[in-house]
Amino acid sequence: MYLTGGATALLLGWRTSTNDVDIKLDPEPDGVFEAIASLKNELDVNVELASPDLFIPELPGWRERSRFVGEFGKLQVFHYDLRAQALAKLARGVDRDLLDVRAMLDLGLVSRQDLRDAFEAIRTRLIRFPRLDEASFAAAVAHVCDQEGGTP
Repeated sequence: MYLTGGATALLLGWRTSTNDVDIKLDPEPDGVFEAIASLKNELDVNVELASPDLFIPELPGWRERSRFVGEFGKLQVFHYDLRAQALAKLARGVDRDLLDVRAMLDLGLVSRQDLRDAFEAIRTRLIRFPRLDEASFAAAVAHVCDQEGGTP
C-alpha cells in the first residue's frame, strides 16, 4: 500500500491534520475493500483511492523511489514517490498543495532538481491528461524551483 497526500504529510511531519487518508494499492489484495470499509467505520476516517498517477503521468521508477514506512503482517506500506506527490500538487495548484510542496522542499524531502528532472521525465506524456495545460504546469514547476524561500 502506498500512502499519499495528507497521510504522508502527517507521518513526515509537515502537517498536523488531514481530512482523509489517500492510498494506492499495488496490487489490490483480496478482501482489501472490506478491510478498508471496516477500518473507515472503526476509526471514523475517510479513505480514498487516490495517487499522483491519477492526475499526472506515472513517473519512471516511482516504486523504487517510494519510501518504506513499515510492514504490518503481510502488508508493506510505503509513501508514494515524493517527487510525484509534489508534482501532482503543483499540477493542481491549490493553495494548501503549494504550501505542502514548500514544506517538502524546506524539509529536504525533495529537491528542486528532483522536481525539474521528474517534470521533464513526464513532459512528453502530459498529452494523455487533457485537463493539464503543459505551459501552466511547467510554469508552476519553474516558479517553485526558482525560489529560495517563502511561499511558492
